Amino acid sequence: MTESVLVTGSSRGIGRAIALRLAQAGHDIVLHCRSGRAEADAVQVQIQALGRKARVLQFDVADRATCKQILEADVEAHGAYYGVVLNAGLTRDGAFPALSEDDWDVVMRTNLDGFYNVLHPVMMPMIRRRAAGRIVCITSVSGLIGNRGQVNYSASKAGLIGAAKALAIELGKRKITVNCVAPGLIDTAMLDENVPVEELLKMIPAQRMGTPEEVASAVNFLMSAEAGYITRQVLAVNGGLC
Repeated sequence: MTESVLVTGSSRGIGRAIALRLAQAGHDIVLHCRSGRAEADAVQVQIQALGRKARVLQFDVADRATCKQILEADVEAHGAYYGVVLNAGLTRDGAFPALSEDDWDVVMRTNLDGFYNVLHPVMMPMIRRRAAGRIVCITSVSGLIGNRGQVNYSASKAGLIGAAKALAIELGKRKITVNCVAPGLIDTAMLDENVPVEELLKMIPAQRMGTPEEVASAVNFLMSAEAGYITRQVLAVNGGLC
């Protein structure tokens, strides 16, 4: 039986790469976008060209009521997911004294509250499958060691790691693994033009940025049957930055 995987924030960047890699591995993909519907539709076409099924859900992961409504309806119509990749996220960077309440709240609601908003509606159906399952959270090197100008983002990603580790304990006996992938400096459109790339590269032993495909490969492994005894872990994909 083909196993379906929900990948949030999968219209572009790392999420798109993850969706395509998992489709190549044989999964049907539930794509997600907040506003980039045309981009998500294009990814859907690419996945279908690989011989896999794909559909697109559109909602804001920060909107709890909408998440619940759309995800419960999708599971009711198509069945429980084998796996979920929590990738949707955003940044509102700035020195801490300059961060507005909105800068803080928007990042927390998307990056951290999104964990609850997306997983809670689909959790019991996954458990009732009585089969192996996978959850992978895309965190960040910022959640491991912090980063200047990203107090809000670092806090949200560190919180995500803590939530994932706790959920892994709860789901261990259910054969559902919960892990994190923590990317470092990755070459995507999310990379702010003001980021001092050349200075950061000096801190990275690999002396280069990573690619979305390299992050996707890490996720694909953790979603595989071979990773069934790996849970409650954080896999860093950062070229040795930490």
